[in-house]
Amino acid sequence: MLELYQAEGCPNSTDVRETLTGLGVSYVIHNPRRPGAEGGDTLNERTQQAMLDLGSEDSIPFLVDTSRGETLHESEAIVEYLERHYQ
Repeated sequence: MLELYQAEGCPNSTDVRETLTGLGVSYVIHNPRRPGAEGGDTLNERTQQAMLDLGSEDSIPFLVDTSRGETLHESEAIVEYLERHYQ
């Protein structure tokens, strides 16, 4: 299963969502905080903490691939990973 921690309106999150959609991959979205600089307003403290526990960074987008045991930050790295493994 793929889980994307992201924010609506964040251009980097949009890039990842568009790649997932283009590849026809199912995924779950989590919205831990509002878009903007790191440390933006928290929308869901539990989701924010889960993201930090999994990735140890307050940075979106953040992808968790539970099937492969992988976690990735940075939209470019995520897009490359998705294209390599899900195309």
